[in-house]
Amino acid sequence: MEQNPGTKKITPVILSGGGGTRLWPMSRPERPKQFLALTGPHTMFQMTLDRCCDAAKFAPPLIVAGTSHIGLIGAQLEQIGVSDAEILLEPCARNTAPAIALAALAAADPDAPLLVMPSDHVIEDVAAFHAAIDAALPLVGAGWLTTFGITPTRPETGYGYIQTGEPLSPGVHKVARFTEKPDAVRAAEMIAGGDHLWNGGIFLFCASAYLEALGQFAPAMLSSATAAMEKAKRSGNQIHADKAAFETCPADSIDYAVMEKAEKVAVIPVSMGWSDVGSWDALYDLGNHPLQEYVTDLDGKGNLIHSDGIRIHAAGLEDMIIVASGNDVLIVPRGKSQSVKQIVEGLKQP
Repeated sequence: MEQNPGTKKITPVILSGGGGTRLWPMSRPERPKQFLALTGPHTMFQMTLDRCCDAAKFAPPLIVAGTSHIGLIGAQLEQIGVSDAEILLEPCARNTAPAIALAALAAADPDAPLLVMPSDHVIEDVAAFHAAIDAALPLVGAGWLTTFGITPTRPETGYGYIQTGEPLSPGVHKVARFTEKPDAVRAAEMIAGGDHLWNGGIFLFCASAYLEALGQFAPAMLSSATAAMEKAKRSGNQIHADKAAFETCPADSIDYAVMEKAEKVAVIPVSMGWSDVGSWDALYDLGNHPLQEYVTDLDGKGNLIHSDGIRIHAAGLEDMIIVASGNDVLIVPRGKSQSVKQIVEGLKQP
C-alpha cells in the first residue's frame, strides 16, 4: 500500500557500531573515528546528527551502536544538545544488514521513512543531500528501497559502484547493477562510461519495505533480529537487544543481503562533497588543516601533521603524514596511508 511520504517524518538511523582502525593511531576500537573531531570543532558523529536536526522534517534519531561506546555517545549527544535520541545497543557485531533490521523493528511507525547513515562520513553540501532525499521520498512511499550514489571524481578502487539504469523520476534511476571494489582498470572504464556512481552506503526506505525484503532474501537474519527485539530490555532511552537471540544472526552487509537482490531498488545521483574519511590521505584531501599550537612545520609542503598532545616539530618535509596519539607515532608518505592496516595487524602479533 502506498504511503504519502509528505505526511510522515523521516527517522534518522545512525549506524555507529564501527571500531575503525584505518585512522590509527588516533582512531582505536575504544574511541573510533566517528567520535573524533578530525574535520572541524565537532566529531563526525555529531555532524551526522546535525544533518537531520530539522524537527519539521525529521523525527528523533535512532542510534545503533555497541555497548562499549554508550558513554561516548551520551557525552557527545549532550555536547550538541540532543536529548531525544534513542540508542539501540547491539550485543555483538553482525554487520549492517542485521543492525538495520534491529532499527526497522524498533521503528514506531513501520511505514515511515528510515534514513540510514554511517556516523563517520563527511558531507560538505548538506543542502544537496536534502534535495536528494526529497527526490527519493515519492518512491520510498511506493515501497522502493533507495540509495544515494556519489558522483565520482576519480577511478577509486576502494569503493563499491552503482550502475544507473532507466530513469524513474527526475533525479532518480533504477539500479542496474552493484559492483564491489574494482581494480584500477575496471574503475577507470566505469568512470569513462559515465553511468557509474560511488556507493556511499546511505539508504532511504520504509521499515516495512526493508523487513519484507529481508524476509524474502535473508529469512534467518530477520528471524534472529525479530527475536532479539522481542526479548529486548529498555532502560531510559536505551534499547538493549537480546544477546542470545542476536548471536544466532547471520552476519552480512545490507548490499549483499538485500540491495543486490531486491527488484525495486533506486539510486539518486548526488554531488555533495562526500567522503568516508577512510584513510589519512582521504582526510588530507578534504583540506583545511590548520596547525595545532604544539605542531611546527617549518618550510614544509603538502604535509598532514596531527597530534593529541605530543609536540611535533618538523622541518623541510614534503608530502608526509605524521600522526601522534598516546605512545604511538605514525609516519608515512602521503599516498601510502593504506599501509596503516598492515601496521595495526602487525601490532596484534604476539
